[in-house]
Order: sequence, then C-alpha cells, then structure tokens
Amino acid sequence: MSTTTLAVLVPLLPFLGAVAGLLLGRAAPGFVRPLAVLPTLAAAVLAVLVAVRQGGDGAIDTATELTPTGSVPIELSLYIDGFAVLVAVLVGVVATCVQLYSTAYLRDDPRYPSYAALVSLFTSAMLLVVYSGDLMVLLVGWEVMGICSYFLVGHYWETEAARSASLKAFLVTKLGDVPFLIGLFALATDAGSFRITKILDTVAAGGLDHPTLIALLLLAGVAGKSAQFPLHTWLPDAMAGPTPVSALIHAATMVAAGVYFIARLLPVFAASRAALVVMAVMAAVTMVGSALAALAQDDIKRVLAYSTVGQLGYMTGALAVGDRGAAVFHLLSHGAFKALLFLGAGVIIHAAGTNSLAAMSRMDGLTKRVPDAFWTMTLALLALAAIPPFAGFFSKEAVLVAAEQTALGHSDSAPSSAGWLILVAGVLTALLTAAYATRLWLMAFRGRGAAAPDHGKEPVAMTGVLWLLAVPTVGFGLAAGPLGDWFDGRQLTPTVTTSLLGTGAALIGVLLTYGLWQRAAARLATAPAPVGPAAAAAATDTPAVTATVSAATAAAESAAETPEVAEVTHEHPAVPAGPAPDPGRALLGPLHRHAADGFHLDAVYDRLFVRPVRGAASLVRFLDREVVDTYVRGAGTGTRLLGSLVRRAQTGNVQTYLSALLAGAVVLAIATAVLANVNAGS
Repeated sequence: MSTTTLAVLVPLLPFLGAVAGLLLGRAAPGFVRPLAVLPTLAAAVLAVLVAVRQGGDGAIDTATELTPTGSVPIELSLYIDGFAVLVAVLVGVVATCVQLYSTAYLRDDPRYPSYAALVSLFTSAMLLVVYSGDLMVLLVGWEVMGICSYFLVGHYWETEAARSASLKAFLVTKLGDVPFLIGLFALATDAGSFRITKILDTVAAGGLDHPTLIALLLLAGVAGKSAQFPLHTWLPDAMAGPTPVSALIHAATMVAAGVYFIARLLPVFAASRAALVVMAVMAAVTMVGSALAALAQDDIKRVLAYSTVGQLGYMTGALAVGDRGAAVFHLLSHGAFKALLFLGAGVIIHAAGTNSLAAMSRMDGLTKRVPDAFWTMTLALLALAAIPPFAGFFSKEAVLVAAEQTALGHSDSAPSSAGWLILVAGVLTALLTAAYATRLWLMAFRGRGAAAPDHGKEPVAMTGVLWLLAVPTVGFGLAAGPLGDWFDGRQLTPTVTTSLLGTGAALIGVLLTYGLWQRAAARLATAPAPVGPAAAAAATDTPAVTATVSAATAAAESAAETPEVAEVTHEHPAVPAGPAPDPGRALLGPLHRHAADGFHLDAVYDRLFVRPVRGAASLVRFLDREVVDTYVRGAGTGTRLLGSLVRRAQTGNVQTYLSALLAGAVVLAIATAVLANVNAGS
C-alpha cells in the first residue's frame, strides 16, 4: 500500500468510526467503546507508519481536482512533509489515549456514545487539517473542529457554565474565522490557487500584492483558534466540559491547529515584517498575561488552561522570529506533557471529588491515594517548568535560542525588535510558569487536614495512559538533534546563554514559590482557631469568595461544581472549609484579584462589544415592531375597512341594486348637463 493511500486512511478511519458510533450508539451499545478506540488506534498506527516512510525526506505532494469553480480551483490535495507526519502522530497518540481514558472516566455517562463519536470526528478533522495541501479542504477540518468543540464543551448542558462556555467558545472562534476566511480568499486571489505549494511558490516569487493585509487577516483567525490575546478568553471557560475533552483540545487539536497553520504558511507571514512584529507583541502579551492569571486560579483545570494559552504564546513567539521548527518542536513536546497533566488532573478530581486546589490543600494523604497521578504529574510539571532534562526544557530552549538569534541580528528572517520582545517575555514567562507549576504541585499533593478518602486503585484505563504519556514527557527532548532534519534543517539544541537564562528563571520561580508556601503554611499552623462568628468569616475566606465576583469568576465557581465532579467521583465526606496556604497571593499581591478574574477582559468586552450590540439589537427590534409593523398593520387595516364598506352595499336585494343604478344614472346625467353648460358658456 502506497504512502499516499495510508495517509488518506489516517483521517478517514476516525471519521468512519464517528459515523458508525452515531448510528449504532443506541441500537448496539456494546459496540460503542470498540468503535471509539479501535479506529483511532488504527489511525495512530498508520500515522506512525506514514512518518517512518516519509522519514523527514522530501515532501509528498499529490492532488486531484475536487470540483471545477470557473476561477480558482479547489483540489483534494495531500502535502506531507516532516512537520505534517510528526504532528499527525501526536494527534493520533493523544486521541487514542483520550478515548481509552474516557472509557473509564465516563463509564456511567448516558451520553457517552455521542461523546465518543464526537471525539473521533474531532480527531478526524484535525488530521485533515494536518495532511491537507489545499486551504479550502483545510478550512473544512478547521470548521468541523469548531462545531465539535461546541458540542463537547457543552457536554454537561444541564449547567449554565457548560452552556455559556460552549457558546462562548463557538462565537469567539467564529469572530476570528470571519477575517480568516477573507484572508484565505485574498491569498488565493493573489496566488491564483488554494494549493499550499502554489501559494508558497507565489510568495517566493514576490507575487503577493497585499502581504501585510493578508497576514493580519489570517492572524485574526489563528488568534481565535489558538486562544491568543485578545481572543483567548474562551479557553479557560471551556474547562466546564469533561476533562478528557480538555486534554484533547489543549494537547493535540483545535488550539494546535492555529500554530500549525502559521508554520505551514510561514513565508506568507514572513513577507510582511510588520505582521511579524504584531505577532510578536501578541505572543509576548499572551505569555506573560496568561502566566500571571494561572498563578491566581483555584480550579486546577483553569490553571492548566491558562498554562496552555501561555505555551501557545511560546509557539507563536517562535513563529514571530521566523523559526517554525522550534514552534512545532514545542508543540509536540507540549502536546505530550499537557495531555498528561489534564488526564492526571482528571484522576485527582476522580479521587478528591473537587476541582478546587484550595480544597485539595486541606486534604491530607491524596498523594498516597493516587500514586500514579502523583508521580506522572510531577514529571509533567517538571517538563512544563522547563527543568532539564525533561522534554519541555529542550523545546522551550529552542524557542529562546531562536529569539536570541533574531535579537542579536544573527537571523534576518524577522526584525530584531521581535526577537528581543520574545526573548524577554519568554524568560519572564519561564519564571512565572515554574511558579504556578510549583504552586499547583504543592497545593494538590502537599495538603494538610482531613484524610483523603480511600476508594482503592483508579481504573487501569486511566492510570495506564498516564504512564504511556510520561515516556515522551521525559524522553522526547533527546530528539532535539535529529528533529532538525525533519524540519527546516535548523539546530534545535540549547545554547549556554539561553539555558542559563531559562533554567535560572525557572529555579527562581520554584524556590520563591516554595518559600512563600512554607511561610503561608506556617502562619496558618500557628494562627489561633477562630470561634463563633469569626469561624464563619474564616470559612468563607477563600480566593473564590474574597475575589471580586464577576461573570468570569461566577463561571469558574460553577465549573468547579459541574456534574462531572459528581458523575466521575465517589461519595466524599465534606472537606472542612477554611483558608488555604496559597503562595500565589503573596507572589501577585494586589494584582491577585485582577489576575483571578482574567484581568477583567470579559467585562471590558462586555462594555465595548456586547452591550453596544445588544443596544443596536434593541433599536432594530423597536424599529421593526413599532415602525415597520405599524405600516404593515396600517395597510392591512385600511384594506379591511374598505372591504367592510363595500360589504355593506352587498345586501342581496334587487330593488336596492336597481335604485342605486338609477340614482347613479341620474347623477351622471346631471353631471353631464352641468359640464355641457359650463363648456358652452366658456
């Protein structure tokens, strides 16, 4: 079987599994789990085989015309290079792990059949984006992922948090998709084709007439899909969905699609240095802002969500300095350890019965209850904090090296200002990332208080997946050397300067957070126990209560009480309320309240966009009901009155009709005589 045929089967198998799952889910429930796992597993195996055959050599480019358009053709095209085959392997492996994990995590969920089918369709759509060589076909996968995310994030539609989060995710990403679609058409018009290879040839020949405009339009779509500032606000709220869905979205699909799209078309963006600077600013703000927000979150899943936003900022920053190899390298390593973090968080939620880090910090012995999650998440958090020799260290260093090369003028692929911006923001974010990773570890696994309930070992389908993902989390960084040959030939190995900067910043973040946590824990241990009304006040002195309540905070609190917690966990005794040792408060100081609320961006958008749109809608509704409808009703009322007058003349009496006819004739005769006399007199 040819490599092209195998590549076609990779996205096709999960699609067929999704269709079969939707059709047979209710009629034959015994086939639901095999239809969820086996097609995705087969696609992952075939993706590995395609990667082995491609071997980082020349790209495989094949196409057939899908439909005649009369102008720019649309082709069913495959473009398989080193980037595509490795990203496809990541998607296949993570999707398989998510499907296996979900068989245990959602084993009692009545909507599991539709959930599993949508996950398969989600996987198929991402694989279509990865392998597609035509932008219109890529757009199909791009939009299908948006629809799937809407349904999966809203899986627990009984809650307001899930309904709002799914709608918000859909609308915010579509807000970016509108300029994205315009940019695709503008790009195809300049290049005369939607085919990626022809577009890149046109760019190389200097054939783009509006490179800056096209790049910025496309960047808007990427900002929405990959949750970059200012369109990142949907991703933290999307934690209202099931935890395995979060792992899939954050690690291998949807948010990775935007970064991968820029990597595919990087010469288009590099044709405009202004677009690269805009991209660098967007990445820097995203990195630093999301890391600060992560330090203030109480929901463990929202911490990881803001972490994803920041790590995507690293990838976008690497693209802004013109190094797509570093960007995709970090995408691959991040996909492994972030999937592990989310799935590990699901095990913790399964055991602890809460998403709240504050509640976990008042729970003793959780580490012993979930040893698999403890050890694997420890490895993943070390990778997230970029501590050597874990995968995150090598991939993050590749980004910092690319930024350093551009900043010092050793690379002319991007402005030096973009390099300095990414380098400074990257080092600062490395410190903040290590800080919130340490905070999560301490609050989740070093709690003190009531003993955590013991419900026995977690299902093997959940814990086994964690150890499987731990392998690339630890060892993928060793592939930094050979990976350069699969990409553009650039070296991805760290330098001494960036290693000292990045690792030093990370160690400072770890030590500072640990010291502040110890001080907070010591203060709580020596503080006198409150009694009476003071006890009630202390019981409510938690981050969720003391923070200013807003729409985003309310959504976060509601997400922590989703049916997921009740559905996938056992009966738990109540965890005693009270203050928790949170080093994030000491680190952020007065900024903590604002960071916990995402720096009030939702409130800003509400005032700038939502309220004006609602006001305009109210005006349109008023004009429609009170003005347009008045004219319509008036026309109908006039016709009805005229009809009633005419109806009165229709008596059915012949004598009345003859009398009216005679009277009319007399009137006409008199009028004729009068007019004749008038004319004669004149």
